[in-house]
Amino acid sequence: MESLLLKNIDNPASAEIGEYRKTGGYQSLAKAVEMEPKQIVDEVKKAGLRGRGGAGFPVAMKWTFASADPKFPKYLLCNADEGEPGTFKDRPILEKNPHLLIEGMAISGHALKAEYGYIYLRGEYPAAKHILEKAIQQAYEENMLGSNILGKGIKFHLAVHQGAGAYICGEETALIESLEGDKGQPRIKPPFPVNVGVFSRPTVVNNVETLSNLPCIIGMGGEAYSKIGTPDCPGPKIFCISGHVEKPGVYELPMGTKLRDIIYTHCGGIKGGKKLKAVIPGGISTPVLPPDKIDCPMDFVNMPKHGSMLGSGAVIVMDDSVCMVRVCHRALRFFEHESCGKCTPCREGTGWLRAILGRIEEGEGMEGDIDMLLAVAANMLGKTFCPLGDGAASVVQNFIRYFRPEFEEHIKARKCTVNG
Repeated sequence: MESLLLKNIDNPASAEIGEYRKTGGYQSLAKAVEMEPKQIVDEVKKAGLRGRGGAGFPVAMKWTFASADPKFPKYLLCNADEGEPGTFKDRPILEKNPHLLIEGMAISGHALKAEYGYIYLRGEYPAAKHILEKAIQQAYEENMLGSNILGKGIKFHLAVHQGAGAYICGEETALIESLEGDKGQPRIKPPFPVNVGVFSRPTVVNNVETLSNLPCIIGMGGEAYSKIGTPDCPGPKIFCISGHVEKPGVYELPMGTKLRDIIYTHCGGIKGGKKLKAVIPGGISTPVLPPDKIDCPMDFVNMPKHGSMLGSGAVIVMDDSVCMVRVCHRALRFFEHESCGKCTPCREGTGWLRAILGRIEEGEGMEGDIDMLLAVAANMLGKTFCPLGDGAASVVQNFIRYFRPEFEEHIKARKCTVNG
């Protein structure tokens, strides 16, 4: 498949507006400003675009809810807070193809009649901040942003807002709280951001990769775009693969590409010819899969049928040298550290899970610890303000589901039996 989202990124000057325009950049915006907002929304609906941040919610439906709200001004927020462990799919767009994102946001702003947009950028991406700000300035200078885009009287202003390193701000309402200057903690929903978002105005929050699909959709048309990938989840998908594969990296592939093909065809198989032990398919908060479960199409509809989720498309591959107890413990250390503390099940539960896993890992596990882990996880699941607590609970449940004997051996032998 020809690259659409990662096009031209091998060019050292790909972040410059001149190089972007040489490859057809901003032609889709020129086409979009001649369209009515509803026509753009209809094209996105024909395309079947789903949000690429992890939830897979239909983009046109979210846009329709926000468009129907009579309150103005409306806001468009780009979630560039790429904090999910194992995830680095948005970074190449932010650093190598920033004008694709800017063009996508300008098109989306017109579709929503949103006059203001913000890119909420991960605090750990300082290079991306400078690249984005330079690209935004270039777009203003060439009339791709501003109060009269391409002389058509369309207004859309864009700025970068850098976060401070909180994973929780990847959740859309916590992102909004942070953008407003408050503590980054999730809000109760409803009301939803499409009606009461930033500054209490209708707000659409979309991911970097989601918004970067807009120039492709407008350029080729929604119907043509819908032929890429699977019927339920059309379009290209960026997968970032790390761990024990021969060729880790970032790959743009059709949505629905099988996980086995990603690992063994595109990434060259398991490093050093070792055996595959486990795969986390969509970032650390998605359920782990054993080797016999990897014949699954990587999309938002099929992955749940195979016991996991597509998530961010961050594939973490582990060979048979990896201790599953240690991986689970490290994951819970992360979740405990990143819990915002707003709700008791997550604030207390992540700490309990980490502590129990820690004593198992350190050779001090006790009989009943595994059942205690499952009981704590069950008490967290579905009872938290946002998905962070659910992610922590499901990590524990699924590691035990597929690798319980390894946990039992740790407790029985009072040490790691994988690495001695």
